[in-house]
Amino acid sequence: MPELTEQEQQLLREAIDVSRRSRQKGNHPFGAIFVDSQGRILAEAENSVVTTGDLIGHAETNLARAMGLTLTAEQIADGTVYASCEPCAMCAGAMYWAGVTRLVYGMNESDLLPFDNGERDENATMTGVGCRAVLASGQRHIEVSGPHLVDEAVRVHHGYWGD
Repeated sequence: MPELTEQEQQLLREAIDVSRRSRQKGNHPFGAIFVDSQGRILAEAENSVVTTGDLIGHAETNLARAMGLTLTAEQIADGTVYASCEPCAMCAGAMYWAGVTRLVYGMNESDLLPFDNGERDENATMTGVGCRAVLASGQRHIEVSGPHLVDEAVRVHHGYWGD
């Protein structure tokens, strides 16, 4: 997998910072941003499951919703989503239906397994269905790059899940 440019690394760090803000607000520590082809952030979203009670309020799903309400299909097709963690199956589907053509993520969903003590449904990962499998099942090609900056992305989760 090709290494990220310095600009791409900084953008992924922005998504990780959004995950940190999500955690500070009491939500699960996940974040995502959408940038145009020039690297300008056009949208960002935090996880909102805990504070809203919306069980599908994952960062990437919230981002896809925001993008669909504020951006054109052309803007979406021309940009990139940066996510602090590999999108789950639901979020990958949201990215597909939103028209995303490129996704860059930090940690793998399987990197959440050490934080899962088996007693918390909040961290019930679907590691057998990675985002690549979901996105590859569609009729449009979506470029996926990850994992990147894994240690930085994982660090935000330490102490959150009761580990």
